[in-house]
Amino acid sequence: MATKETLSQIRSNLEDCVGQQVLLRTNKGKRNAKEKLAVVEAVYPSIFILSVNEGLDVQRRVSFSYSDVLTETVEITICETEERIQAS
Repeated sequence: MATKETLSQIRSNLEDCVGQQVLLRTNKGKRNAKEKLAVVEAVYPSIFILSVNEGLDVQRRVSFSYSDVLTETVEITICETEERIQAS
């Protein structure tokens, strides 16, 4: 079961990545997964915001909760170190 410490650990890992480019992978079903490059824009107590470049000068902001990372609905990998953000 997810505890407050687990979710705060995910949050602190993401706080260290603000401004860095990450690989965002969203799992939306059995065979429906999408990967995009994004930048960690902001980290808040309940959610975090990523800025996704959609191409042709279109910038989109998406938000996720820390439980999305915990349940692996969203996977985030730091591009520089190829380290995956997850609860350990």
